[in-house]
Amino acid sequence: MTAMGSHSFERILIIDLGSQYTQLIARRIRELRVYSEIVPNTITPEEVMDKNTIGLILSGGPNSVYLFDSPSIDPKLLELGIPVLGICYGLQLMGKLLGARIVPAEKSEYGKTELTVIDPQSELFAGLNPDLVCWMSHGDITPEPPPGFKVTARTMNSPVAAMENPDRRLYAVQFHPEVTHTPWGVDLLRNFAYRICGARGDWQMADFATQAIGEIRERVGEGKVICGLSGGVDSLCTAALVHRAVGDQLTCIFVDHGLLRLGEADQVEQAFRENFPDINFIRINASERFLSRLSGVTDPERKRKIIGEEFINVFEEAASRVEGVEFLAQGTLYPDVIESKGIGMHAQVIKSHHNVGGLPEKMNLKLIEPLRDLFKDEVRQLALSLGLPRRLVYRHPFPGPGLAIRIIGEVTPERLELLRKADHIAMTEIEQAGYYDQVWQALVVLPAVKTVGVQGDQRTYGYPVVLRAVQSEDGMTADWAKLPAGLLERISSRIINEVPGINRVVYDISSKPPATIEWE
Repeated sequence: MTAMGSHSFERILIIDLGSQYTQLIARRIRELRVYSEIVPNTITPEEVMDKNTIGLILSGGPNSVYLFDSPSIDPKLLELGIPVLGICYGLQLMGKLLGARIVPAEKSEYGKTELTVIDPQSELFAGLNPDLVCWMSHGDITPEPPPGFKVTARTMNSPVAAMENPDRRLYAVQFHPEVTHTPWGVDLLRNFAYRICGARGDWQMADFATQAIGEIRERVGEGKVICGLSGGVDSLCTAALVHRAVGDQLTCIFVDHGLLRLGEADQVEQAFRENFPDINFIRINASERFLSRLSGVTDPERKRKIIGEEFINVFEEAASRVEGVEFLAQGTLYPDVIESKGIGMHAQVIKSHHNVGGLPEKMNLKLIEPLRDLFKDEVRQLALSLGLPRRLVYRHPFPGPGLAIRIIGEVTPERLELLRKADHIAMTEIEQAGYYDQVWQALVVLPAVKTVGVQGDQRTYGYPVVLRAVQSEDGMTADWAKLPAGLLERISSRIINEVPGINRVVYDISSKPPATIEWE
């Protein structure tokens, strides 16, 4: 796997110690125009120094630092002279490594908590009100700081809610500045990045594009590249970058796997030919092939891996007909990598993405993944800077495995047809009501179960469908969209009346986390 375009930027590394908020820390730092990267807790001092690192952040985590096999770091990372900020578990780990006691708290702190800053000279709290509200989530405390540290903030139950040793450039907070429930948290992170780490703020999409194009050109040389297209912004942006780098050495392959929405395959081909007339384009109809392999499969991870494997098979067969192809370009994003593989030994795999967790171990093609370091909103900024049409850039995210992971259970032609019709009605109504651009993503899910209903004084036994619409910035966290009741009622009425075989519509009101946006 190859990430491109970020090597020369100054960066702040986030060492993942198992927190569900680690990705949020990375997002907040990038929002400050400083490149951030999540790295495993096994990273070495030598690796840190090789990455143009200007700061380190130790993430939170669900463990207790005094327990056997709890995640730790190489203590030498605290001796590099690079500023370090510990957050929650990160504070406790820093404290433990430097000689402080960490003990179970008599009263745990969860949720909004009043914080008092007791050292107004602290660079970390510069410009902030001394009486603040922060978000806590911990059951252990540090009764007193390590030798050489001073306490800079406290709460009712945390005598060391923040501590620092400016001479050693070590700082730590017990609360979570990265979450929106700490409304001033971004100001504290800005202080760390700019006042303490001395960041220049040179992370911007135009520079990223220039560097990524140069790196692709250097790596590919005279070779040829195939790029898998789905019609989404990720693959389109990848194609645009690679084409700018190597021109007609690129061939784009659109695989119609039979799992797209109503009329979508034709729409993808038309949009691509209109916007990229100079790029070699091949469309392959492989629907029967994919559906045959998915027959009888109900496990969502198995579905994703089958689809990922079959994509690679199709690409490699297509590559054999294009002389000199050595590379496969695909639109893998940072959240794909995080959710599919996690970062480090304490990370959890949430779900496999077809272009990450679904790839076979041995491939004949070398991978090019220029977007691998980017979040979705960053890809959209990049796509606009490359001149891609706004209507394509802001198309709702659609998973590579398509409707296969929106059917909960076995994928069959009948269920695909029902889901396509229901999805088309829902999306049409959402667009006509003016809400398509107001939500991050909307989708319809068909569980492979049946429920009892009544239509025309007769008993029915049909499928339910689930409508889901969410608000998000980057897809890593999301809240359910508060669509108007009248709109939901129209969608429900049309689906039940116009799609025989569906007799119930429900609305998903769960957030991410704990749920994911997709159901599988």
